[in-house]
Amino acid sequence: MPPKYQKIAEELRIHILDGKYRGARSLPTEAALVEEYQVSRQTVRSALAVLEQSGLIVRRQGSGSYIRETSPPEAPASTRSVAVITTYISDYIFPSILREVETVLARHDCTPTLYATRNQVSNERKILSSLLALPVDGILVEGTKTALPNPNLDLYEQLLERKVPLVFMNGNYRNLSQALFVLDDNIGGGRMLVNYLHGKGHRSIAGIFKSDDIQGHYRYAGYAEALRDLGLPMEDRQVLWYNTEDRPKFETDQLTPEAARALEGCTAVVCYNDEVACFLIRQLMERKVSIPKDMAVVSFDNSQYSDLSPIRVTSLSHGENNVGRLSAELLIRLMQGSPCRSELVPWELVEKESS
Repeated sequence: MPPKYQKIAEELRIHILDGKYRGARSLPTEAALVEEYQVSRQTVRSALAVLEQSGLIVRRQGSGSYIRETSPPEAPASTRSVAVITTYISDYIFPSILREVETVLARHDCTPTLYATRNQVSNERKILSSLLALPVDGILVEGTKTALPNPNLDLYEQLLERKVPLVFMNGNYRNLSQALFVLDDNIGGGRMLVNYLHGKGHRSIAGIFKSDDIQGHYRYAGYAEALRDLGLPMEDRQVLWYNTEDRPKFETDQLTPEAARALEGCTAVVCYNDEVACFLIRQLMERKVSIPKDMAVVSFDNSQYSDLSPIRVTSLSHGENNVGRLSAELLIRLMQGSPCRSELVPWELVEKESS
C-alpha cells in the first residue's frame, strides 16, 4: 500500500490539474487538509513537499501553499517535456521502472512530469485532458484498466491526430492499433510457468489473474494454452479472477472462500504477480499449508516482493531488459523521427524456494 502522504499528494495533484483551486490560486491551509483527510499535520506536510518537488506548488512559510502559474517557465530550446503516466508511482515495481525512465530521458535532455491514474479511468481522463491543453513533446503511458472498454480513447486519438509521439508500456489498448508499445510477453510467460510446474511433477495447477488489466488476460491465455497442450485438467473453478477494487482482499491474513475453492485439489498455483504471490503465501502459512511441499507458488516480475515473501517466490524476470528503459528509448527514437516498431520483452525464470 502506498504511504498516506503519497495518496493525498496524487489526489491534490489531480484537483490542481482539474482546476478545482483555479479561483483561489492557493491550496487549503494545512489545518484544513488535516481535517479533510483525517491525518496528521506531518502527513499533510509530506504530501505538500511532493507537490512542491514536482513543481506544481510553491510553499511560503507563514503564508501557505500557492499553485504555480499554468504557463511553464521558459526552458532552454534543447529541453523537451515528456509526460509519464503510470497507474501508480510508489507501489510495487513502479519505482524501478520510473528510475529507468528518468535516466533515459535525462540523458536526452527531456524533462519528465509524472502522473498517476491509480488505475481509475476518471483520473486518466483528467490527466489526458490537461495534456491536450499543454505543450508536450512526448507521452509515455501505461493504460488504465486496459482489458475493459475505455471511454478515454477519444483523447488518445486526439493526441495521435496531433502527431504527439506516444508510447504505451506494460498495458495498452487493442483499439489503438496505430500506437507503439513495449509490453511483456505475457502469453509466453504464462506458458513458461505452467511448463516449469509440469516439469516439477505438478498435474493440477490453479491460477490467479487480474481481470481489468490486459496483462492478466494474456497471462491467463498462456496458462490455459499450456494446460491444454500438456493435457492437464483445466477446471473453471481453478481460476480466480480479481480486479483493482478487489485488491485489498489479498492484503489480509485470511484466505478468501473463492481462493480456497480455486486451490482445492491443486498442488501448484500461477499468480498474476509477486504481490499476490506474497500475500497468498502468508495466507497459506496461516492455514499450516507447507510451501512448496503442499502448494508450489510461482509468479511474474521477480520484484522485491518475491524476496520479501516469508518464502522467496519463484518468479519470471526480464533480466537486464527493464520495460521502463526500453519504453523511454523507444519514445526518444519516435521523437527523433527514427523508424520504430513495438516490442515484446521476453521473460526468464528465476527459481527460488516457493516451488
